[in-house]
Amino acid sequence: MLKWALIFFVVSLIAGFLGFSGVSAATAGIAKILFYIALIVFLIFLVLAFMAGSAIV
Repeated sequence: MLKWALIFFVVSLIAGFLGFSGVSAATAGIAKILFYIALIVFLIFLVLAFMAGSAIV
């Protein structure tokens, strides 16, 4: 998911450089949403890993 966020970010930069402000804004919004979702999933897995590690010991 983070890979797709980076792809959308690069597309947004290229579109902004070429003057397509509407496309740039849309892809930047998608990239931001995907980044936050990836961050939330990472934090959930991090908490689950700590909980599983403490259960084994």
